[in-house]
Amino acid sequence: MTVAIEMGLTAAGGAATLDLEELLATRLLVQGNSGSGKSHLLRRLIEQSAPWVQQAVIDPEGDFVTLAERFGHLVIDAEAHTEQGLQLAGERARAHRVSTVLNLEGLDAEGQMRRAAAFLGGLFETGRDHWYPMLVVVDEAQLFAPAVAGEVSDEARKLSLGAMTNLMCRGRKRGLAGVIATQRLAKLAKNVAAEASNFLMGRTFLDIDMARAADLLGMERRQAEAFRDLERGHFIALGPALSRRPLALRISPTETEARSSSPRLMPMPGAGLDDARAVILAAPPPEAARIARRAPTPPPPDLLSQLMATKPAASELLTESAIETSPALLAERRARLDAILRTMLADPEAGFRAIGVLYQDFLVRCRIEGIGAAAPDLPVFRRMLTHARAGVGADEAEDASWQDVTARASVLPEDMQGIFLMLARAARDRLPCPSDGALARAYGTRSLGRARRLLAYMEEQNLIVCQLDGLGRRIVTLVELAWATAPAHPGVDELALG
Repeated sequence: MTVAIEMGLTAAGGAATLDLEELLATRLLVQGNSGSGKSHLLRRLIEQSAPWVQQAVIDPEGDFVTLAERFGHLVIDAEAHTEQGLQLAGERARAHRVSTVLNLEGLDAEGQMRRAAAFLGGLFETGRDHWYPMLVVVDEAQLFAPAVAGEVSDEARKLSLGAMTNLMCRGRKRGLAGVIATQRLAKLAKNVAAEASNFLMGRTFLDIDMARAADLLGMERRQAEAFRDLERGHFIALGPALSRRPLALRISPTETEARSSSPRLMPMPGAGLDDARAVILAAPPPEAARIARRAPTPPPPDLLSQLMATKPAASELLTESAIETSPALLAERRARLDAILRTMLADPEAGFRAIGVLYQDFLVRCRIEGIGAAAPDLPVFRRMLTHARAGVGADEAEDASWQDVTARASVLPEDMQGIFLMLARAARDRLPCPSDGALARAYGTRSLGRARRLLAYMEEQNLIVCQLDGLGRRIVTLVELAWATAPAHPGVDELALG
């Protein structure tokens, strides 16, 4: 499913769109000197994609905390937490699918690097079951992936650079799509910048940065002068998610604003010199008074409680209790969820996608259907998917006899239970035994040999018995239930060996 988000207008006045699904696979680099509109561009991207994908924003200046009220991002003040706590926060944020803003304001350069590295490490090291698609936006990326050593310790630099390299080089397979913005390409580590396939280049004045920007966009060096003439909020775009040829665009307005804006000129105060002297050179207060005025330091907040508190509000749709107490609404919801699952599984490639990718697709489809707040969590989705792959609807799964079958399947590893249910359904309805190809696809593999090994394992567990009839066609009988499939259809399996 393609999601095109509108970033702004082209020079010709047409809509300049960004393919969000393509961006998740290819990453984005934004470059522009201070005042070019980088933060505005990032804010537009975050706002437009917020309904479609989970997000994490690494915010060194606290500019993006205003996203919380409008879009529900959880703001994490890094200064109030240890590095270990932030790593756990990253893991939990992915597990609970909560969009976050890591506010690094108030920390020195080394503190920002260490805490950002810990949080990014938590996002990266999350278990495979939680590899949902996620945009990771890093503003002022040159601070976290510097090209040369600075005043910070080598340990902090290595931690931060390693986390940024993991994000940009190895994050795609884990569902992480890096969006990095920098004032100076020359100050950004080349191995981090080189992994981006999409570029948005803004106003740039230094020759070395203009030359690198032109190289990344495939422009001639003499064309690099064009970057000096770009107005604030104007960028040159290139990449599979944006445009196959360099495209000039102007970023559209945003719904939220940063807490602070650029200082503006204002008249000087009219106070006299004597008044100013009295205020500025007044005697300092006693140390005891200073201490008394200091507010007590609050304990660090509980991040897990905050994460759980950001779950979608029940006011988005019907409350869960209202759904549970209305059988008609419950039946309607089950039917709509079943229809969504059937549509997803109609795609021949659906059987080979990771559970996290399927769950993300499922949630997007639920939101489109208007039942996003009532969508099941990941464990429930797993069970629904298992039944759907076996051809068992939600209402049928509630039947007492079928619950007995589900209980028998529970002795198997979770990824095998769907295969047993598929065999059970065919046996109960006297349908032909599923082929090796059908079993392999339901298991998520292209290997026919693995499908046959699954049957052998179930026989070892005394759950099924496999036999061949006089024509060499397979029949599977479920032990204890005494259900047997019809002979398998003769012919070649529909899947080739993987």
